[in-house]
Amino acid sequence: MARFGVLKEQKATYVRSLFSGIARNYDLINSILTLRRDNGWRRYTVSRARITHGGRVLDVATGTAEIARHIARENTTATIVSVDFCPEMLAKARSKLARTTRETAIRLILGDALRLPFPENIFDAVIIGFGLRNVADLSGAFSEMARVVKPGGRIVTLELTRPPSKLTEMAYKTGLFSTVPRIGSLVSGNKEAYTYLPQSIMEFPSPEEVRQIMHNAGIINVEIHRLTFGIATVHAGTKAS
Repeated sequence: MARFGVLKEQKATYVRSLFSGIARNYDLINSILTLRRDNGWRRYTVSRARITHGGRVLDVATGTAEIARHIARENTTATIVSVDFCPEMLAKARSKLARTTRETAIRLILGDALRLPFPENIFDAVIIGFGLRNVADLSGAFSEMARVVKPGGRIVTLELTRPPSKLTEMAYKTGLFSTVPRIGSLVSGNKEAYTYLPQSIMEFPSPEEVRQIMHNAGIINVEIHRLTFGIATVHAGTKAS
């Protein structure tokens, strides 16, 4: 990345520091910046995982556990494990999950997407939402997710992306680089985190490039689903048998 963490080994430390500073207001800012579209995106993402009765699901880069909560509501028999590398985000998640009986069953673990603390082939589905832009090694992250999911299991991602239409992208960039840092700074008090956000979206690979990276990691039949004019994208694939 040009400005935000020139070296891969520095990126994890940098991103962890950013997220530790915005954990308290993270959900509120997401809702504001996406005009409350983010929950709909998460629901769609969970639906593409095709979680079966009693399925075992891993939520990578869980943040404040919003995707895990969607899984728990829609799949009451699922076993849900959530991993994040930021202790402050997990603390926020823990306080939210304690409010309802079903969601307290979600297991929260401090861990890195590039070194998932699980053996091979144990999950029926792996989901990562809004976390791919923040990993230092995208290929490594997909290889790890493919390693821990069972053959035939689903790997589903949700990420903010550039719209395919050039006209839409121009308008989108204007809002990203002017409005997002202002709102983010006002609500969270952390302007740098919301300056990083638009930069990371613009530097993220295209959906077609992500699909190829997934194929290289042994994930097949990858579907691309562009949401809300392409400002968010879901990839859904299956681990090769």
